Amino acid sequence: MLSGKGRIAGAMAALVMMASAAYAGTFPDYGYQPPSTYKGPIFQLSQNYPATLPTDTPAFFKLLPSKLSNNFEQWRPYVEAVKKYCLEGNVESDWYVQNNTVRKWYHAPWQHYGPLGREGIHGLTKEAQIQSQQLAPTQTATGQTFAVGIYNDIGGYTIGQVWKDPQNPDPSVVSKPNSFHNGTVVCKALFADVDLKQVPFLANPVLWQAYVTDSFNSANREIKNVALIQMDFAVRDTRVPGTGWIFGTFQYNGAVTGKSSWDNLVPVGVMWGNDPENTGNDYTNPKPTVTRINPSIKETAINARPELPPTHLGWNGRLDGPVDNPVSACMSCHMTAESPQLSPMNPTFQANPPPVGSKAWMRWFQNEMAGVSFDAAAISTDYSLQLAGGIQNFYDWKCTQDGVFVHGPNACQQAKNFRLKLMKSAAPPAKVFKVERDPALNNIH
Repeated sequence: MLSGKGRIAGAMAALVMMASAAYAGTFPDYGYQPPSTYKGPIFQLSQNYPATLPTDTPAFFKLLPSKLSNNFEQWRPYVEAVKKYCLEGNVESDWYVQNNTVRKWYHAPWQHYGPLGREGIHGLTKEAQIQSQQLAPTQTATGQTFAVGIYNDIGGYTIGQVWKDPQNPDPSVVSKPNSFHNGTVVCKALFADVDLKQVPFLANPVLWQAYVTDSFNSANREIKNVALIQMDFAVRDTRVPGTGWIFGTFQYNGAVTGKSSWDNLVPVGVMWGNDPENTGNDYTNPKPTVTRINPSIKETAINARPELPPTHLGWNGRLDGPVDNPVSACMSCHMTAESPQLSPMNPTFQANPPPVGSKAWMRWFQNEMAGVSFDAAAISTDYSLQLAGGIQNFYDWKCTQDGVFVHGPNACQQAKNFRLKLMKSAAPPAKVFKVERDPALNNIH
């Protein structure tokens, strides 16, 4: 039982936390509450994680091609089935996923904290800046990206195990081969705050209201319309060699149906590996006028149909979405997910990036199996940047907020000691890269 002094300290800590977050359960729902003039629905964190591991894998598993190749037409039935799986019941509930009557979906906690944290209308977190002409030659203005990610019941079970003790998240739960279990599905919807008139494929947009920053470098928030531009997915599948994961992405094209509809999401492609032997740089295309498909990339399959608007793809033709970094790739970025996060998500996110295609550069384009950490001195969070970012957010708060009242001047040291304890079972430290800290690079996927 807490002493009177302890209860006061706990209450003070709670007040500090409440000042920056709204609660409806164990974990805060969001960090940025819309002004009182807003009268619409409010985001709620779906956090009633399953207590036992669900056993049924999604029906689309039977559609996995028997031979993994870069022929996208072999992948198309699988990709379309994953899209249906992600959207069923969520479109009808406007992605307030706790209201989905088809299947259960869950959010990862601790995305509410910090300047990029969840806003309170749709639970969107702030991601990357959209560069000029990144989306189309006619797009001269910059923009910003916001996203919300969800996990199916199998993935939700793992999230719940990591956060079983809300005061002591345990990343070791996902640091083994069967970390996120077979059949885990992650879906992420991404929205753009950009001049829609400058981006032809954003005609007939799907619009959400969101309480977001008025520009990328601003901290000022206002209620704005943001447009659906991309949807990503990741599937844990133990049949996939090399990584144990399949990643895919869709791009919006309002010309498909001629009306505002989630059906306008057309597949960009799918990937199951990083093509570690491919060191070329001939197909990097940051300001696309056409989609340049690299036939020498073997572990990515790209949609060649004209339904896909011109898009930049990732480094040398690997899979990437329109608002992603054109010198990265879906799996490359997520492969770095670990706790603590010792390396940046991309080799260019350093003070002195290595030469393109060099051995040091290619460290970000290897095939790491599920549950293997990017740095030997860290613990893998198994391709989940939401888990990695959430744990980092928790300890940042523990040090700077709660610790001020509960742990006194030793708060930061105690948080550090706990992380060191988790790392004791890891291999000897790998080289740790010096990273230039830029909040814009802390994308939460």
